[in-house]
Amino acid sequence: MAHHRNGLAARRRAVGLTQEALAEHMQVDRSSVVRWESGRTAPQPWMRPRLARLLRVDAEGLNDLLTARSPGGPQGQDTIDYAVLHPDRVDLPAVATLRARFDDCAARYDRVPSAGLIAEAAIQLNLIDQLAAGSARGRVQRELHSLHADACTLMGQLVWDASQRRDHVTAKTYYERSTDLARHLRDSTLEAHALLRTGYVALYGAHDARAGLALAEQAAEKAERTSPALSGLALLHVAEAHAMLRSSSDCERALSRAERQLDHADGSDAAADLVSPTQFGRLAGSCYLSLGDHRRAETLLTSTAETLRDRRKSRAIVLGNLTLARIRQGDVETAVASLTEAVAELETTRGGGGMNIVFGAARELRPWRQEPLVAEIHDRLLGLMTAA
Repeated sequence: MAHHRNGLAARRRAVGLTQEALAEHMQVDRSSVVRWESGRTAPQPWMRPRLARLLRVDAEGLNDLLTARSPGGPQGQDTIDYAVLHPDRVDLPAVATLRARFDDCAARYDRVPSAGLIAEAAIQLNLIDQLAAGSARGRVQRELHSLHADACTLMGQLVWDASQRRDHVTAKTYYERSTDLARHLRDSTLEAHALLRTGYVALYGAHDARAGLALAEQAAEKAERTSPALSGLALLHVAEAHAMLRSSSDCERALSRAERQLDHADGSDAAADLVSPTQFGRLAGSCYLSLGDHRRAETLLTSTAETLRDRRKSRAIVLGNLTLARIRQGDVETAVASLTEAVAELETTRGGGGMNIVFGAARELRPWRQEPLVAEIHDRLLGLMTAA
């Protein structure tokens, strides 16, 4: 039976590291860190000296963190079973177990098809909803409501992605629930995240740049005092909305503001896990693509795609945009090469954003459809469409 290593997670936070930052230092996926902290797995022996240095403990201290157990009472799955039977006695260890399971599910989003995660996420959301509606008080209640808001946001994200960014109504319903919970908690960071996700639906689903711009600006302002990371991320989407509206000066100003905010983000930021080092290049490249500066877009997107190896849905989007930048410069051969890479990512992840961009790029390749390379990638896209 797995026991949540609360001490390991607490020590990581104490030294100012997010799960993603620790994973990068350890050269593993974030999901590995999630499993270490949830007690499902343990780091390999050869990894432990480096982990100890990062956590600033000696070998004995690390061993204590990896073997510590919560004293007395139910643990792991037992805490959940007990909480379901006795909702008036939900405690922090039970919430910690639920949080670890949520983190594990969320960590898989960018590498596997969303349709395969929806059932698991729905079960988690229903359980969290059930327990949050119980008689928990104080910190337990607040932690449950915070987790409930995060679970609603993830569910909206999964539904929208699995529908290839077509089911706007369901996604927005989940985001609105998350926003309401965040406002109840007076948690600006949670509220800003839900608002930004709603903005994505406007920008990339409904293609309503003005509505998306308003929501992204609202999210940036809401998160400005509590989370430079989330505020910076929102400003990147403000920049993209301006680019869609063909306002290059406003786009450049938003990119500069985003860069300043992201420079202020650190491991203690509550939303640090939402931002990766490749985020700026990915969004700036998309901005310059919309503004028609295809050479600059290609430069940014090429370097981003090279470093974005473990986030496969995001990489498919970057490669799709890179393909568009190359097509619009008349470089068909390299466009087909990046499109082939994008299709390879989508064959395993089915990311809705990537699918939309890739099929859009394929339409722009129609003038060259008689060329063997283009004909071949069109056949592969047909297979992808059939499988989808």
